[in-house]
Amino acid sequence: MKISFQTKPRMLRRVAVLFLGVITMGLCVAVFDQLGFGADPCSAMNLAVSRLIGWGFGTYQLLFNIALLAVVILLKGAGRIGLGTLANMVLVGYAADAGEWILNRTHPLTGETLAVKLVVFVPAIALFLVALAFYMVVDLGAAPYDAAPQLIAARQNRFSPAVVRVAWDVAAIVICLLAGGTVGPVTLAIGFLLGPVISAIARRFRQYF
Repeated sequence: MKISFQTKPRMLRRVAVLFLGVITMGLCVAVFDQLGFGADPCSAMNLAVSRLIGWGFGTYQLLFNIALLAVVILLKGAGRIGLGTLANMVLVGYAADAGEWILNRTHPLTGETLAVKLVVFVPAIALFLVALAFYMVVDLGAAPYDAAPQLIAARQNRFSPAVVRVAWDVAAIVICLLAGGTVGPVTLAIGFLLGPVISAIARRFRQYF
């Protein structure tokens, strides 16, 4: 097993953008949760399951990621693990918990009108997509949730990686719904818009890393 934390060009810049990105993603998840508009499939599933069993989101997400990381290693995907993997595992969930705590004590969004929620939703989903795209572009390791379907797809020839990823996300959504969670506009927006946003960010900013 070989886990690589190799130095890459402009490493300090990559690390700064990485940590800013994952913290921003977590804070956006808190906003989405309060709006009741769902979240990305992984976060939506983990929010639902953590509440069902009475655990904090950050703690449950960390333990879920540790278990999934073990699967990635068993599938011989240790080379996909890096600083970005660990940052995603730890910081997204706890940043979301912190965001929920701040909102609940300053201005909870749960009771706002639909018009206000939509006004908040538009910049929040844009910020989340940009943060997630930068997280991927700095290329410091994949989240276990993202690495696992890639490795599964590579070990079989029947289904394309895209089909495996869609099935992976659909499974997360089904678990979310079974656990009483919410699937909504955020889930759909990420599904349709993430690819184009990543492409645009990569074209414009890859040279800076």
